[in-house]
Amino acid sequence: MPMISVSMFLGRTAEQKQALVREVTDAFVRTCGGNPEGVWVTINEIPAEHWASGGTLFSER
Repeated sequence: MPMISVSMFLGRTAEQKQALVREVTDAFVRTCGGNPEGVWVTINEIPAEHWASGGTLFSER
C-alpha cells in the first residue's frame, strides 16, 4: 500500500483537504494502478514559523 505525505502551511479548510486527498489518490491510481482504498494520504500542516527557505522563515516574508 502506498503512503503519500503532503506538507503544507496551516489554513486550508476541511473541504480543501478532502478535495486534495481525493485528487492525490485518483492521480496515484490513474498513473500507478491499484485500488483507491489501498492508497494512504497524510497531511502535515506546518506553521509558517516552522518552515524556511533560503535561510528565511516564511513567517518573516
